[in-house]
Amino acid sequence: MKKKNFLKGIVERKKESIILAKQNLPEEELKNKLSGLAPCRSFLGAIHKPRQIALIAEIKKASPSRGVIRESFNVGEIARVYQESGVQAISVLTEENYFQGHISYLQEVKNITGLPVLRKDFIIECYQIYESRYFGADAVLLIAELLSKDKLIELISLSSQLGLEVLVEVHTEKELKKVLGLKVALPESDSSPQKPSGKKQARQLVDFAIGINNRNLDTLEVDFKTTEKLFPLVTKDRIAVVESGIKGHQDVLFLKILGVSAVLVGETLMEAADIGKRVEELMGW
Repeated sequence: MKKKNFLKGIVERKKESIILAKQNLPEEELKNKLSGLAPCRSFLGAIHKPRQIALIAEIKKASPSRGVIRESFNVGEIARVYQESGVQAISVLTEENYFQGHISYLQEVKNITGLPVLRKDFIIECYQIYESRYFGADAVLLIAELLSKDKLIELISLSSQLGLEVLVEVHTEKELKKVLGLKVALPESDSSPQKPSGKKQARQLVDFAIGINNRNLDTLEVDFKTTEKLFPLVTKDRIAVVESGIKGHQDVLFLKILGVSAVLVGETLMEAADIGKRVEELMGW
């Protein structure tokens, strides 16, 4: 079968969607709507527990590789089951054209659970960061393959200023090295006292998690060896999340022993008749 660049097609459609979104809700108007929102829930705090492996359970109806995964798709009911099953965070697919998601799902999940919510989409512009905050996300996924180093810094910095946390996704060694080299400083507060010594003060860096995706985003093929190759290269100060190809408890156990902080699982849960039971089987709870 001839390999196709799925990611390129998705991004082109995403650019069109952003243009339409800006027509419906202009960026300045969107930014004005952010004042007075409740603080974000800590995504990084929820998924980083010593000697434990956390589950980020995903809500998605379809995917380019599988088509419709779950016919009986009730966002609120799935979120409720996840909360009752003891997951640490929820990932929500909001991409409409290929995953049949919607940005309104973020707030729907927030209204039902007390868990932090990750917006999983193809984020390429600042507008989408403002949009994520307004519609209820606590964290956003950024895909290293899609973004230059400067754009990653810009989007991580803006996310931090808005209270959002970030999961940066990689699936090659080159992408991982690019991400590990990022230094994103927190913006200096206008109210912070000026030091009279004249010495430049070290600014605090923004913390973000690194997601290792076993799925090649161009061909959609899954290879678990991606994690085996990349995880040892992740520095110990980073929270590591593994995505794609996690099918059973043995996979989770292997990753826990390896030292992975969290797993992000979608299809394995979405295809289950009893989602709660599948969570228990997967995590061994």
